[in-house]
Amino acid sequence: MCHWHGFVVKLVAPQFVKPYVKSNKNDARDAEAICEAISRPGMRFVTVKSVAQQDSQALHRVRSTLVQQRTAKGNQIRGLVSEYGLVAPQQLAVLRRTIPMWLEDGENGLTERFRCLLQGLYNDLIGLHQRVQTLDKDIEQLAKQNEVTQRLQQLRGVGPMVATALVATVGDATQYKNGRQMAAALGLTPRQHSSGNKERLLGISKRGDAYMRTLLIHGARAVIAQAKHRDDHLSQWVTDLAQKKHPNVAAVALANKTARMAWAMLRNNTDYDPEFAITSH
Repeated sequence: MCHWHGFVVKLVAPQFVKPYVKSNKNDARDAEAICEAISRPGMRFVTVKSVAQQDSQALHRVRSTLVQQRTAKGNQIRGLVSEYGLVAPQQLAVLRRTIPMWLEDGENGLTERFRCLLQGLYNDLIGLHQRVQTLDKDIEQLAKQNEVTQRLQQLRGVGPMVATALVATVGDATQYKNGRQMAAALGLTPRQHSSGNKERLLGISKRGDAYMRTLLIHGARAVIAQAKHRDDHLSQWVTDLAQKKHPNVAAVALANKTARMAWAMLRNNTDYDPEFAITSH
């Protein structure tokens, strides 16, 4: 919350207001629902982000959009050249090296008109890739300038990308009472469909910031891939879990654990403790 012209400003998530909207939606009913929602004693409010957090989050949002556009451009090129009998590689790095070869090959069946189109698409792809690289360097520089993000990178599966995004999303994590609450806010805990004495746990809730959750899970997958070559407690735990469960289940479990440990480090301003990592299931 923050203060503005003598008023205490609180932000409420839209999904917490929606249940109080009566009948059809209009401005009057929306205002009534907001007043009803904020009067609830157990209502949870959204923490107002600082300017630095907004800058970091904007950096990540722009990069995410550019990555999507780069992927879409690569898929468009693959689809178009396939009509001329050319098979494009799946990796974008290989695709960028292959397109100039197609343009120089005069016997691959490409017409002059299509070569001009392909050259333009290639320029677009290179431009998007260069912009992503520039933002990657900006994020790395941002991570080096912040003591908190440097400390978070002590965690397995957390690099400059995850660390800066985590700080931009949760700040100092003081709005969460414990690590499980922060993991739940990021959508890394199971959904419940329980009644009476019967508890039924479903897949993860996928609530909160999808971008942050994706980064944590991708980082966890990288840890799992290398864990079989390590003998520390965390690697042994996640390797055993990956053998018993689906790899995606193991990745989400490790991402959940990473979020909890990150909460402890943010809340208490402490370094990563490998011994605590295995005990904080």
